Amino acid sequence: MEQGSATGAFPLLLRGELCFNPRVMNPKRAPFAFIAILLFAWCAVVFPAPAAGHRGVAVTVHPMATDAALDALKKGGNAIDAAVAAGLTLGVVDGFNSGIGGGCFILIRRANGEIIAIDGREMAPAAAHRDMYLRDGKADPKLSQTGALAPGVPGALAAYEHAVRHYGKLPFKDALLPGAKIAQGGFRLDAGYYRRVEGVAKTLAQFPSSKKIFLQPDGKPIPQGERMMQKDLGKTYRAIAEQGIAWFYEGPFARETANWMRANGGIMTEADFRNYQVKRREPLRTTYRGHEIIGFPPPSSGGVHVAEILNIIEPFEVAKLRPGSADFIHLVTEAMKLAFADRAWWLGDPDFAPVPRGLIVKDYAKTLSAKIQMGKATPVPRHGTPPNADADLFGKHTTHFCAADAEGNWVACTATINTTFGSKVVVPGTGVVLNNEMDDFAAQPGVANYFGLLGNEANAVAPGKRPLSSMSPTIVMKDGKPVFSAGAAGGPTIISQTVLAVIHHIDFGMDPKAALAQPRFHHQWSPDELKIENAVGKPVLQELEMRGHKLNVMRDFGACQAMGRSGETFTGAHDPRLQGKAAVW
Repeated sequence: MEQGSATGAFPLLLRGELCFNPRVMNPKRAPFAFIAILLFAWCAVVFPAPAAGHRGVAVTVHPMATDAALDALKKGGNAIDAAVAAGLTLGVVDGFNSGIGGGCFILIRRANGEIIAIDGREMAPAAAHRDMYLRDGKADPKLSQTGALAPGVPGALAAYEHAVRHYGKLPFKDALLPGAKIAQGGFRLDAGYYRRVEGVAKTLAQFPSSKKIFLQPDGKPIPQGERMMQKDLGKTYRAIAEQGIAWFYEGPFARETANWMRANGGIMTEADFRNYQVKRREPLRTTYRGHEIIGFPPPSSGGVHVAEILNIIEPFEVAKLRPGSADFIHLVTEAMKLAFADRAWWLGDPDFAPVPRGLIVKDYAKTLSAKIQMGKATPVPRHGTPPNADADLFGKHTTHFCAADAEGNWVACTATINTTFGSKVVVPGTGVVLNNEMDDFAAQPGVANYFGLLGNEANAVAPGKRPLSSMSPTIVMKDGKPVFSAGAAGGPTIISQTVLAVIHHIDFGMDPKAALAQPRFHHQWSPDELKIENAVGKPVLQELEMRGHKLNVMRDFGACQAMGRSGETFTGAHDPRLQGKAAVW
C-alpha cells in the first residue's frame, strides 16, 4: 500500500542520487545538495503527494477506517465492500459524526456502468406529527436536537447491508468485524475527538449511558491520547455480524430502544424499526462542460443544488477567472444564493411533497444566471419558479468517504447522525449513539434549524417521512468513465464544498489534493451572509465587501474528501483541514 507517491525529482532526492550519482550531479556539490535532501524530505512528509495507485483507492477522515477499506479490497472485495467497511469503522472511531444510529446516502457506479442510489436516510416515527416541536405555538429547538424526541429511525445499517448483499463480494459480517475489534480493544483519542467531546460534555452528561462511555466520572472528557473503550458497541457489532441486521431492526436493539423511549418521553417504537425500508432512488444525472454529473436525488437537496449551481455558472467563462479571486467567489456566491432560495421553498421528501425536476433544467438556470451582476451583490428576495413545477416531479454533523477499484466500481457515501453526537443519547447496553435528524425537518415553516436553514411545508414533519438533507455524494463522468468524486461534511456547507471541488477539478484542471486545498466560501441565502475562509487574503475580502457582500470570515470550515482517476492511476486526497487518510493499493 502507498500513502501517496513521490514523482519527478523526489525519488532521486530520497535515494540520494541527486547528490552522489555523477550522472546526475557533480559530486563536489554533495554537501550543499545534502541540505536539499533534508529540505525536500521534510516537504515530502509535511506536504505529502495525493495517494496514487492502480488497483484501488479509499479516502476517509480517519486512518483506521481507510485501512479497513483497503483490507477489504485485499481480501478480494470490491469498492462497495471497501466503502461499507470504512463506514462501519467510522461509526466507532468517528462516532460523533456518524454510525449505525444514523443514516446515509450511498451512490454507486458499478463496473458495468449501472448507477445505483441507495437511500438510508432516517425516517420519522409513526407517531410523529407536524406540530410535535411546538410549545405555546413556537418551535422549541431543544426538543428536536437533544433527547428522546430528536431521533429518526436509523437507516445506515440497512443501507450498508443492502449495498453489500446486492453489489459486494464479501459477507456482510466481514465489514463489521474491524469496527468490532477496535471498539472492544479501544483506540487512542486525538485532539479532534477530544475537542468534539469537550464541546458537548455538559449535554452528554445528562444521559448516564452516554456519560459512561465518553466522559470520566467527574464529567470531564477522556484526555487526549488516552484509550477509549466501547465494549457495548463492539458486542452490538458482533451480534449483528452473527445474527444479521434483524438483531437491530426486529430484535434486541429495537426492543431496548423502544423501552428507553417509553421511559423517557420518546415516541419511537419497535414497529418503527420493523417498518424501516431502504429506498432505491433514481440517480440525478446532469451535465457540466462536457462532463456528466451524477448526484443523489431528493430527499437529498445536495444533488439538486450542486447541479443547479453548476447550471447557473455554466454560461460564464469560469476558467478565465483566477481560483480564489473576488470575481470567482462573487460569481459562485451569487449562484449559491439563488439555489439555496429554491431549496428553502421547494425541497422535501419526494414521497410526501412535490419536488420539481425543473430545478435542474438548464433553461431555468439561464433565467437565474441573467440575474447575476458581476459588479455587485444582488438581493434575492424569494425563490424562483422552475418550469412545470406542479407536474414534472421527482419520484415519490456528518462524514463523507469514498472508494474505487480497478474493475470500475466507484462508491461515494455520505453518512451522518447530524450534529455532534446526534441526540446525545446512547441506547443503554448497546453503545449506539442515536441521531437527531428530526431537526432537519422544518419544525415550523420559516423557523431556522440548528444550521440556520429555513424550510417550508415541503419539509414539514410527517409520520414515515424522511427529513431533507444536504448530503451530496457526487461522481463526475467523462466519456462514460468516472474521473472524479467528491462529497463533504458540515451541514449546508456540504453543498458548497462539493460544488467547489467539482468546479476546481473541471474548470481549473486540479487533482483532488489541489481542489481540496482551495479557500472555501458558502452562502445559503438565509442568513444573508457570505461565510468565507480568511485564506483568500485581505484584498479579496475588501473587494467582496465593496460589492455588497456581508462577510463572516472564518479560519476554516467543512470536511471534504475526493478521489480521481487519470488513465489507470487512482488519486485520492483527504481534507487538509483535518486528519484523515487517502490510501491506494
